[in-house]
Amino acid sequence: MKVSRTTIGAAMLATTALIASHGAWAQRAGGRLPPECRTPELRKCLTAGDNRRQCIAAAFQTLPDGCRKSVSERAAARAPLPEGAQELSFGTDPKQKVDLFRPAASTGKAPLLLFVHGGGWSIGDKRTGTSNKPGYYTGKGWAFGSTNYRLVPQATVEQQAADVAAAIALLRRQPGIDADRVVLMGHSAGAHLAALVATDPTYLKAAGVPLSAIRGVVLLDGAGYDIAAQMSQPRNPVATMYQQAFSSDPARQAALSPTSHAAAPNAANWLILPVARRADSVRQSQQLAAALRAAGNRAEVAPQPDKNHGSLNREMGEPGDPSTAVVDAFLKQL
Repeated sequence: MKVSRTTIGAAMLATTALIASHGAWAQRAGGRLPPECRTPELRKCLTAGDNRRQCIAAAFQTLPDGCRKSVSERAAARAPLPEGAQELSFGTDPKQKVDLFRPAASTGKAPLLLFVHGGGWSIGDKRTGTSNKPGYYTGKGWAFGSTNYRLVPQATVEQQAADVAAAIALLRRQPGIDADRVVLMGHSAGAHLAALVATDPTYLKAAGVPLSAIRGVVLLDGAGYDIAAQMSQPRNPVATMYQQAFSSDPARQAALSPTSHAAAPNAANWLILPVARRADSVRQSQQLAAALRAAGNRAEVAPQPDKNHGSLNREMGEPGDPSTAVVDAFLKQL
């Protein structure tokens, strides 16, 4: 069956939405499928009719790394500075930037919620996974930040964690921000980075940020809290991604595993939301929470039913979203 350019364009949109955590703006992105993405697996999906989106989702991990990067970079380049956002730089690399949204009305210094995007440590952008979060949380009196970080393989995971810490340090210095009330929220690989920064004090210390400033951590469907355990899973569909990010060195894998750093000190309050149907995410979440509780921290695991990896993040901040309600209750307790 001949595949039309229109069909390829539709697949481009679907692939972009997958890679970009289903950002609403991705649905408006145009362009043809990059040459790096013209694989037999993806071309088969183009003829799958109503099952096209599910087919692309299943084929996502088989796409070449160059494809994922190409589509992600195209999508990021099309994303303009959101209305009401201020872009700030915390380094000289183009990726060392963070978007800051301030609450519409504030009678004093606002607490800060900083979002760390996902993308397998190698793709993604600060504007691809925020969806409704900026408007929702600024409407509740929070300052909201969404940060970029340098990407693998041009940078290491250690440098990514340092970038997240540097973004926190920069935002804490901004007028109107309560420097001692910071909550980290991360999705997927961003959940791993948020957890690493909030357990291993090395990164915040280097950035001049006291660990006590991190009042809470919200993790959205991460599965990389114990790197070695995750990489040893049979039929791991993301094995190549983990290998590229963490190598085969057991000592380095342990050093980059938040569970390995869960002995005190840590951020004090944790909410971990795995997708209920993802056994690896639930298992890793429960193990991290158990280690954090053993060290005297408060850590709740709330597996989310009726969600998938993308929708948990994409729907955060939507009216009536049950996962948002769980996060709201956690933030009120802080």
